[in-house]
Amino acid sequence: MQTTRTIPSNEMERLSSLFELDLDYTSLDNTFKDLSYLAAKITGTEISLISFIDSYTQWIISRFGLEVYQTPIDDTICQFTLSEEDHLEIEDLSKDARFTEKGFIDDPMNLKYYLGIPLKSSNGLNIGSLCVLDKHHQKLSEEKIDQLKVIARQIIGRINDANSIKTLNKELNTQNDTYKKVAHDIRGPIAGIIGLADMISADKENYPNDELLNIVGMMGRSGQSVLDLADEILKNSHQTVNLSAEPFTLQIFKDKLQKLYQPQAFNKQISLEIQSNIAFDIIQIKKDKLLQISGNLISNAIKFTPNGGNIKVHLDLILEADKKILLFDIQDTGTGMSEHAIQEVLGGTAESSDGTIGEKGYGFGLPCVKKLLSELNGEMSIESIIGTGTHFKVSVPNV
Repeated sequence: MQTTRTIPSNEMERLSSLFELDLDYTSLDNTFKDLSYLAAKITGTEISLISFIDSYTQWIISRFGLEVYQTPIDDTICQFTLSEEDHLEIEDLSKDARFTEKGFIDDPMNLKYYLGIPLKSSNGLNIGSLCVLDKHHQKLSEEKIDQLKVIARQIIGRINDANSIKTLNKELNTQNDTYKKVAHDIRGPIAGIIGLADMISADKENYPNDELLNIVGMMGRSGQSVLDLADEILKNSHQTVNLSAEPFTLQIFKDKLQKLYQPQAFNKQISLEIQSNIAFDIIQIKKDKLLQISGNLISNAIKFTPNGGNIKVHLDLILEADKKILLFDIQDTGTGMSEHAIQEVLGGTAESSDGTIGEKGYGFGLPCVKKLLSELNGEMSIESIIGTGTHFKVSVPNV
């Protein structure tokens, strides 16, 4: 029996649905702590995990009974839950050929029982799992399984609610920007009209017509009203609080990447060095999709860098008059890529290959990066030497 799941034809759509959520796996634990606790208590199991699964990693965003935060997808049980429409139940993991060589069935974990409920995106694709595990043989009743399904729907509901709030905040901030632009654009012309009216009023001898002076007076008063309104809009816009979910800077970006990917590098004894330009560490940038783009590239570098290798990541900004450009460089001492392989990656036609210690690859990570960059009008270039390593250079405008 194969020890990794069969990849469905809609895997790219599944990953796109996951990345559209733009999840920050470092900041979700408190959001779901009550639900992972509830799942374990309802089922009477020792362990409960809530996770999302991309092409490289199972990201465990909340846990009860087991301190684990991420697992390579090849080593997970939940990868098989992704292939299920309803749920996956395994009464004895030690007797399932897919897991007989996995460490979690032996000491000290000695796991026996597993039940997983797929977490479905709004378009019905399985992007994660709610699972319960135990050291003893079990079989849950249909009622308890139904209760787990309710919790699974609640998990996705909270994710969708948070995304809706994020979208509304973006729209509100965009609206405030529009107000500021409109106020700024109308202020100049109106000020000019008021100036003209004042000039005519001040030189009454040349404008004896009382009716004309009356019109000029109305022009001045109306113009002043619009000018006052423009000033009020500008004043209120400056006082408006930025409604982003949290501040995001190069320093925060660097810290999140270290927290997410140092464990993966450590497992292969790879030195992962992440640096940022300290001159720009406190400048706010937009978070949109940056963790997904950079994370896929770092995971790919770890996959193709042998044990004891090195990966260097550098974050920087270019500040222009009307925008900021994020620069993201990642350089590894991995197996390298041929020019043909580079063109396939940039053209979106790259095929899968296994990692340096046999990690399974499904050829979706880099195409996802290309898709996400396209959505942000970003660019990517690749330099590589076979047997020496690869250098990815990414730029994202308007961050």
